[in-house]
Amino acid sequence: MIKALIIDDVEKARIALRSDLKNYCPNVEVIGEAEGVESGVQLIRQTNPDVIFLDIRMSDGSGFDLIAKLRQQGEIRFQIIFTTAYDEYAIKAFKFSATDYLLKPVDHEDLIQAVQKIKKDSGQNFLREHMEVLMESMKGIKTSNKRIALNSMDKVQVVNVDDIIQCESQKNYTLFYLTNKRQVLVTRTLKEFEDMLEEDNFLRVHHSHLINVKHLREYVKTDGGYAVMSDGSQVPVSVRKKEQLLSLLGL
Repeated sequence: MIKALIIDDVEKARIALRSDLKNYCPNVEVIGEAEGVESGVQLIRQTNPDVIFLDIRMSDGSGFDLIAKLRQQGEIRFQIIFTTAYDEYAIKAFKFSATDYLLKPVDHEDLIQAVQKIKKDSGQNFLREHMEVLMESMKGIKTSNKRIALNSMDKVQVVNVDDIIQCESQKNYTLFYLTNKRQVLVTRTLKEFEDMLEEDNFLRVHHSHLINVKHLREYVKTDGGYAVMSDGSQVPVSVRKKEQLLSLLGL
């Protein structure tokens, strides 16, 4: 059984989620509930859960405050599924860190899928790094070593955004081309990463290609027009994106 806690300051929300877990996720045992940051921290320390369902906004602080308190003591030994009303900024941070979240009211299918991803044997180092990427994203940190979590079929890899050369659409997946000839196939669409990386100097130059402009080496006008990247790869540039790309090059 997966041991779970529900931390939310709205009693009706806790009752509804507990009922949904009982009805749709019989492998999850809710071993406790808390209504805020302080009570949540105490309950986590007392029960050692496998996963917590954590609300973002609570009466005595936020779910991120709770995470910060536990990170200071190296106590992130559980997985987190955030529950929230729509919050564009927070959701972008979740996507950057490959952190699961559920929008309220919680959809049963989304709940089932989130629970299926829970891995009871996740290493503490991985969980800590996962949360570090999330907190960096929430703080809006813009540094040369900004990181993103890439969720592949068998694991989640945390990489520096600057190490991404380009992303290529593979139907419902995205293939990342990284420095040192590394590749990662990620279980999300290119459109999602276009939205996530638009503030980090990435440009969708073709319906199947998103490039990191920092790795652009030249634009060749012949053969329909294509970008040459730092790894020598040639990326086609659509007619409607040509002007935008040339503008970035100061032409």
